[in-house]
Amino acid sequence: MRRTGFFWDERCLWHGGGTYALTVPAGGLVQPFAAGGHPEGPETKRRLVNLLRATGLERDLLMRGAEPASRAQLLRVHPAAYLDAFKARSDAGGGEIGLRTPFGPGGYELAALSAGLAVAALTAVLRGEADNAYALSRPPGHHCLPDWSNGFCLLANIAIAIRAVQAQGLARRIAVVDWDVHHGNGTEAIFLDDPDVLTISLHQERNYPLDTGDSADRGRGAGLGANLNLPLPPGAGHASYLATMERAVVPALDAFGPELIVVACGFDASGVDPLARMLCSAETFRHMTATVMDAADRLCDGRLAMVHEGGYSELHVPFCGHAVLQQLSGSAIAAPDPLQARIAAHQPAADVQAAFDARLDGMIAALDPPL
Repeated sequence: MRRTGFFWDERCLWHGGGTYALTVPAGGLVQPFAAGGHPEGPETKRRLVNLLRATGLERDLLMRGAEPASRAQLLRVHPAAYLDAFKARSDAGGGEIGLRTPFGPGGYELAALSAGLAVAALTAVLRGEADNAYALSRPPGHHCLPDWSNGFCLLANIAIAIRAVQAQGLARRIAVVDWDVHHGNGTEAIFLDDPDVLTISLHQERNYPLDTGDSADRGRGAGLGANLNLPLPPGAGHASYLATMERAVVPALDAFGPELIVVACGFDASGVDPLARMLCSAETFRHMTATVMDAADRLCDGRLAMVHEGGYSELHVPFCGHAVLQQLSGSAIAAPDPLQARIAAHQPAADVQAAFDARLDGMIAALDPPL
């Protein structure tokens, strides 16, 4: 068993994402969803917490809350003008300050709390208060640019947490592995020229955003080589994700030598996610978690923190998250994936998988600078 911190707050589940039908504003002939409408809703996360309670896995976790990220912590990533505009709109009852990022009254405070959960998770691991940790952050963060919110993300949670622990002198070289199905464009942009933060993104090619995430983007200036994009074709599943982890992510981590690994843990590569076209099951996420745990054990004394990002299937996200947390903690308490057989039956055929593997080999060979 490992001491696994689980950082969450019920108030984050009260963040209001607006009334959208998928990502199209409701109105006219577009009927809102009965649940209120926005795909980034609270139920995926609430159901994960409920599943942890129902199985008893929560008793094997260090369940914790956290303070909101302070303004000083936010200012290390976001300019004052952005924070002031966000706070003013929040105080006025909510709205939008970027692209696809609606929020309700108090949205600023809830986003700061979400970032605070990430700060607390990284801090607990680096101070030795937990062996590893998971932050159930909501709203998510990996799309947020310093001065522009997008993709449901209002503050750059992981970047804020990294800058916070760096400022405390707890770590300098930190690696981010982002397996959310959408490209982590915000995290990439914030650290693009920083040689001390390695950013790696596995994502469905040209899903969201459409114009970022190319494998040719390897960083900039002093950070050249410290950014790695691994776009996967639609339809990629369990074998493709594990191969990408073993043949690209692990070598990149080994070469970088981090003091801490942070995973941007989205579950929207699920085989039933409404916003993607990938074929991962809970076992995929369990195996990927085992892979990064092995890397952390080898490279940085097991120091690993995960921060929740996307995932929009209310049925499947809780089981994917449970598998990850069972693996992190070493608990014997399982919650079998009810969709495992169905997703396994739709994995790519042998010839398609061979084409995916060849594509991966070609992408790795073409990286400049190489791994």
